[in-house]
Amino acid sequence: MASEGKLIMNRSKVGIIGAGISGLAAAKQMKQLDPVVFEATDSIGGVWKHCAFDSTRLQTPRKDYEFSDYHWKDREDPTFPTHTEIVEYLDGYATHFDLYKYIRFNSKVVEVCYKGNKDKAGFTELWGDNGNPLPGHAIWQVGVRSGDSQTIQWYEFEFLVMCIGKYGDLPRMPVYPYKGGPEVFKGKVMHSMDYCKLSKEETQNMMRGKKVVVVGYKKSAIDLAVECAEANQGPNGQPCTMVIRTLHWTVPSYSIWGLPFFLFFSTRSSQFLHERPNQGTLRSLLCNLSSPVRSGVSKFIESYLSWKLPLDKYGLRPEHPFVEDYASCQMAILPDNFFKEADKGMIKFKKSSKWWFYENGIELEDHTRLEADVVLLATGFEGKKKLRSVLPEPFRGLVEDSSGLMPLYRGTIHPLIPHMAFVGYIESVSNLHSSELRSKWLARLLHGHFNLPSVEGMFKQTSEELEVMKRTTRFYKRHCISTFSINHSDEICEEMGWTSWRKGNWLSEIFSPYNNQDYNNEEEEEEQEEGEDVDYEKER
Repeated sequence: MASEGKLIMNRSKVGIIGAGISGLAAAKQMKQLDPVVFEATDSIGGVWKHCAFDSTRLQTPRKDYEFSDYHWKDREDPTFPTHTEIVEYLDGYATHFDLYKYIRFNSKVVEVCYKGNKDKAGFTELWGDNGNPLPGHAIWQVGVRSGDSQTIQWYEFEFLVMCIGKYGDLPRMPVYPYKGGPEVFKGKVMHSMDYCKLSKEETQNMMRGKKVVVVGYKKSAIDLAVECAEANQGPNGQPCTMVIRTLHWTVPSYSIWGLPFFLFFSTRSSQFLHERPNQGTLRSLLCNLSSPVRSGVSKFIESYLSWKLPLDKYGLRPEHPFVEDYASCQMAILPDNFFKEADKGMIKFKKSSKWWFYENGIELEDHTRLEADVVLLATGFEGKKKLRSVLPEPFRGLVEDSSGLMPLYRGTIHPLIPHMAFVGYIESVSNLHSSELRSKWLARLLHGHFNLPSVEGMFKQTSEELEVMKRTTRFYKRHCISTFSINHSDEICEEMGWTSWRKGNWLSEIFSPYNNQDYNNEEEEEEQEEGEDVDYEKER
């Protein structure tokens, strides 16, 4: 059947783009709507499968990174899981809940078209079709190219869930001055995204005995430097040099002066010290009065890190407080041997806010020249640009607001983009937890268990969150809710009709850390799913 000259291969209520963690969580929660999941590659896992190095490990304990209804088999193992273990865990999850039947692999979404009223698109009092997320007719057309075929197949959906993530696919490249780009460099230049595609043998051959410069100082850059140092062991080995624009705090483990890290940020009592959206006059007053305590906690952690790690020795102590990195989800867990390799002279550090290429390497802003055979760019990804490349007008220009962030109500709904959700774009303490909880919330929204506020009301909420982030960290554009993540989950639960306090007693509520298992309430879910079965049968 043709529509606007396009052959429509399938019509369904819900389409999901991406089969990483967010896509799997969304697919599981929306099984009753028989979703279609498009995955551009031949496997699930997202960045864990396609953007991980040989040394990449999860930065949180296993128990803090598992679905609420599917445990790790070895969840008591204290080691951080490798990327291979995570992909195996996700495969087990997808198999257990029979999710593979919804996924279409090697199906790259190349175009999305809006079929609704473009004159009213997004600029209405209520979001969507008079506030209804499922309007009863097709709103989106999705063009998909499968495998090596150049033919585009078209699908129609009432609702679309974007789960393509912020990382991978589109690298963020540095901006160089005139005649200072990689074209003048005789050596090899590679972004971390392309490095991930190489085998261990290929990466070692590329770096062994070579002068390597790694640009960056976040988790990917740190892992690259360690792999470079390990490849250069022996008499012919060359040190790796990290070029750092902005320093960030790193931690060796989840223990501070013998105290578990969760005590400082992941309990209700600890998050009570931090500002949160819509907190009211009294709460704001108490939050202002607790400012010295917040500062003291940050300094307490900084004192431990400065004692435990040779930050001053290598000039790696950041000037901003630790809490600003935590609030922007930029705290990195160090590999065990990172500073051991630095002490051996195999990892060196240079700080420079600007740099450019010359024939034999790179030149820093103080005109220091670093000779290099290989330059590895751990400079991040263009997540929003990737979204804009798929979305049609007028929505393409709405991805970012004036602050450079994407306004997402409950971390999921853009007030001006109807019948579409975004899962996995706002970071938190555990991105798996936030993606799963938001997917539960979204599924209940689609089944009509609650209604969204007006467009104006949703913007008010997103603006409140933005202002809190701006007052909490200078790196607010990372769009992270870590310092008020429990409150964020509370509001989602209340909107779904769940109780917001998830522990068994008040003592646990105040002092125990929150994790995904606290949101596995089978009674609440079964009660609502019974209603969903009835509604779905009526629709059929």
